[in-house]
Amino acid sequence: MFTIGGFALTGLAIDLLSDEVRGTSHLRWPLGWTPPESWSPFQLILLIGSIIIATALIRAVMEYLHQMAVGRLVHVDIVLKLRAQVYEKMQHLSFRFFDKTASGTLINRVTSDVQAVRLFIDQVIVQIFIMAISLAVYLAYMLNMHVWLTIVCLMTTPVLWLLSALFSSLLHPAYMRSRELMDDLILSFSENIQGIQTIKSFCLENRQTRDFKASNEEVRQQRQGIFWIVSTFSPGIGFLTQVNLVILLGYGGYLVIAGEFPLGTGLVVFAVLLQQFSTQISNIAGVADSIQQSLTGARRVFEILDTPVEIKDPAKPRPLTRAKGKVRFENVFFEYKPQNIILNDIDFTAEPGKIVAIAGATGSGKSALMSLIPRFYDPLKGRILLDDVDIREFQVDSLRRNVGIVFQENFLFSNSVAANIAFGYPEATAEQIRKAAKIACAHDFIEAMPDGYDTVLSESGMNLSGGQRQRLAIARAVLLEPQILLLDDPTAAIDPETEHEIMEAIDSAIQGRTTFIVAHRLSTLKRADFILVFDHGHIIQSGSHAELMRQEGLYRSAVELQAVDPASLALLAGKQRKKGGSAE
Repeated sequence: MFTIGGFALTGLAIDLLSDEVRGTSHLRWPLGWTPPESWSPFQLILLIGSIIIATALIRAVMEYLHQMAVGRLVHVDIVLKLRAQVYEKMQHLSFRFFDKTASGTLINRVTSDVQAVRLFIDQVIVQIFIMAISLAVYLAYMLNMHVWLTIVCLMTTPVLWLLSALFSSLLHPAYMRSRELMDDLILSFSENIQGIQTIKSFCLENRQTRDFKASNEEVRQQRQGIFWIVSTFSPGIGFLTQVNLVILLGYGGYLVIAGEFPLGTGLVVFAVLLQQFSTQISNIAGVADSIQQSLTGARRVFEILDTPVEIKDPAKPRPLTRAKGKVRFENVFFEYKPQNIILNDIDFTAEPGKIVAIAGATGSGKSALMSLIPRFYDPLKGRILLDDVDIREFQVDSLRRNVGIVFQENFLFSNSVAANIAFGYPEATAEQIRKAAKIACAHDFIEAMPDGYDTVLSESGMNLSGGQRQRLAIARAVLLEPQILLLDDPTAAIDPETEHEIMEAIDSAIQGRTTFIVAHRLSTLKRADFILVFDHGHIIQSGSHAELMRQEGLYRSAVELQAVDPASLALLAGKQRKKGGSAE
């Protein structure tokens, strides 16, 4: 309204000057007001100019308040809260979601795709609202000035809408592909940073650089295609709006010459309004571009928010404070992907305080079985019972607080050693942290570090050896004092001497606790009370080490492979005879 008011006042000033030049007096003042006859033309122009400045100031203040309100709404209330909401939702999604979604995609969704939602609100919803009001006001004002002139000048508008629809249909798949390529680029960058040691060890820096440049070039070409579409559409819209202006000059000029339409408050104001109307129509290109760009990102964000939480608490969870530790698998079937059974009819019972070793070839289902106990996944069929209660009846957090886990590959955070050990129990005292470290045989090497327990680890704990990282992970699990321990091959990255120390420490820590340990080393397997031998998702053998060694089968064959070869036995025997001879 303030914009139209400024245009109308400008047209009024033009008509005033025109009457003064021609010596006529056909000027009609708005709102039925008539200036005093004593006022000179200069005073009248000064009055009109003052009103124009006043309306411009009011408009500037309103635009400032509008920008502040929209900025606070979009950048603070929406973007920050939405990013936090997406992150929170991701924390509650199951492992299955992360199994099928690449890390590059997740990073891109939390960063740039959330910004796309901001773009949708700021550049689409707000702009469409402003555009709709502006077009309606401009159209109503032009129709009020001259109906037929308005109709003739806007005959090209339906063509503009058709072009806009075509423009959007071309942009949608282009932006979808652009997002996918950007996901791949981020994933490539992330993997190259994490795997820089491997890259350098194989002297593949140049090849990785070429691959990254190729991915980056693919993104550039895709974006260039989008820019080409946008760049083609915008001039076309601009051309049609100029056609409208030519029609106005022809038909409107005829009306002015015929005396049917005033020059200033008529043709000039109509021309400015038509230009503003055309500008809003031209903005359709930008809005359509923003719609496709933002909707593509927003759709990816809301795919996360709308993903159902697979592992969740029951409506009325059973209380679980401290479990006794009896674990039973009843005819359990499990699959990561449909029609790809990983565990097939698993049935066994682990009594409280017993050590259950899980052996088998890679891919036989050992880690899958371990992941079912803390409900990282739910079985396809069958039940898992804890103390004779289906674990799906417990609150997830209370169940997992009773389960200590040491993964095959453990992640350490860029924080102090003490904070990493106390990650699952931030309220732990310094004494509790030290006790856990001593149990895991980590206390000595921690004390030898520059700042002891306050030493800050580098990213992923890369300033530690593999064995040191493993011992910190064990300390982190032991600190919880869980009734169930899950150890996924905890001695795999440790030398035999350290393995002996850790296993002795674990022996003292697992008293009274049920322990599941994925193991390949004979020294670990012999410590177990009960061994499950897996092959392609089936339990093919079970029993103690002594029992399994008396049976023909996979277990005994695997153990025999770890025995000392005959040549080494002969050398050892000769060494013993030599020692015996010298003793005589």
